[in-house]
Amino acid sequence: MQGLMMDTPLLISAVIDYAAAVHGETRITSRTVEGDIHRYTYRAAHQRIQQLAHALKNLGINTADRVATLAWNSHRHFELYYGISGIGAVCHTINPRLFTEQIVYIINHAEDRYICVDLSFVPLLEQIAGRLPRVEGYIILTDRAHMPVTSLPNVLCYEELLQDQPQQFDWPVFDERTACSLCYTSGTTGNPKGVLYSHRSSLLHSLTLLTTGDRSLGPDTVMLPVVPLFHVNAWGLPYALPVVGGSFVFPGPKLDGASLYEMIEQEGVTHAWGVPTVWLGLLQEVKRRQARFSTLRSMIIGGSAAPRSLIETLENDYGMDVIHGWGMTEMSPVGSTSILSPAMRRLPKKKQHDIKVKQGRALFGVELKIVDAKGQRLPHDGKAFGELLVRGPTITSGYYNDPQANENAFDAEGWFRTGDVSTIDEHGFLQIVDRTKDVIKSGGEWISSIDLENAAMGHPGVAEAAVIGVPHPKWGERPLLVVMRTSPQAVNAEQLHEYLSDKVAKWWLPDAIEFVEELPHTATGKLLKTELRKRYKDYQLPTLEN
Repeated sequence: MQGLMMDTPLLISAVIDYAAAVHGETRITSRTVEGDIHRYTYRAAHQRIQQLAHALKNLGINTADRVATLAWNSHRHFELYYGISGIGAVCHTINPRLFTEQIVYIINHAEDRYICVDLSFVPLLEQIAGRLPRVEGYIILTDRAHMPVTSLPNVLCYEELLQDQPQQFDWPVFDERTACSLCYTSGTTGNPKGVLYSHRSSLLHSLTLLTTGDRSLGPDTVMLPVVPLFHVNAWGLPYALPVVGGSFVFPGPKLDGASLYEMIEQEGVTHAWGVPTVWLGLLQEVKRRQARFSTLRSMIIGGSAAPRSLIETLENDYGMDVIHGWGMTEMSPVGSTSILSPAMRRLPKKKQHDIKVKQGRALFGVELKIVDAKGQRLPHDGKAFGELLVRGPTITSGYYNDPQANENAFDAEGWFRTGDVSTIDEHGFLQIVDRTKDVIKSGGEWISSIDLENAAMGHPGVAEAAVIGVPHPKWGERPLLVVMRTSPQAVNAEQLHEYLSDKVAKWWLPDAIEFVEELPHTATGKLLKTELRKRYKDYQLPTLEN
């Protein structure tokens, strides 16, 4: 027997309709590429999004057509999220930090018909336009007064496209499993892989994010999304925050510490989401000014493991409530957050931080399991660690048009292989020990490069650290610590080794420490360890008995 309920589809267009109707006066503030501050409401955004929908239909954009964006976090990019997906087309957000060859590949692989581009990225597209045969035109996200002289073919002005279009649009109704957006991984090897989200998966992800991911979001929230709209749909924020009526403060292209601090204070930001490197830069600026935050009270840190020292500083010195998050492009992307239970909040701060350095508990609908090398399930006791697999309604069932990538991506039961080595404790808290390709196997035991890196970054003289395994004749592999210092005199190898001596197990201590001016990163800011392994492939460790 089935229930007698209406079968109304979950569609992206319903979110902006709801926000305009229920939270119509809520503000959206945006720093533009042109340099000014743009302010309007959800109601005004709703009208412009409907004008955009008309404009896209006039260009011949139909259901399933891919329309790309190459843009910063701004009100226009926000409008594209809804205008493109609302008509049944696919919003393909391009990460401008990818290598040029990767950008060419994903535009052609996605078969984008139009690219909506910020002024900042016009030169990038000019360099590659001749290699994009399927792109029919380029929509520059500005007004006529700021339109650049460009060699791009078939250039259109965004504001002129919207001008004189009707402010009401009858959104089409279709199956909620229809594709709404497309994001590509920034993989360190091979071509990027496309993850094709549906309206259903995106809305389910947003609702579970609000209920079990960050329950503090509400109508009083003033959110600074530093996580880019071009990176995994800004972790679902563009769909989640309008549901509860929170305000957006989009930072535009200025992501340096000084600009972010000024935006936070000027706009009364209460919440902010972003990667660790952004918050480290912001903290440096605040310390330089000897300043405080007058309104900011909550942060989600994700994208890569948050160093314990960062969590401790934000909470102990600046009164923040830090939530550590984890996920993947393939997971929509948030999979878990480190929200403490009431009992955990009564623990001493140090014990709270012991928990918060973990990646947290799964969002509702996300199932987790860890398995050994034979694929056998391991207990959730906080001690056993193995490969982490996930499944759920917001997790990919296969990469877009990429059968080769799908070959080893799932186990026999259909669970997605994350490539992470993890533990899960009796409270459901996940801790990523390492990537399967990065864990160091020393004498039959595993050393977590992530834990060792985070321990090193607790030293005030360490700006960033990376750990890789290098060959050792007796132990197979031993850890090499590669460090970027805050200044050339901040710390030496002996001092850092001594500092680590009581932070990790003795046999985890690095056999050597190398100092560099800069560490390599992927397009999304993660450490590029494949490059480090190439650089140090012939590295000779000191001939010491370990």
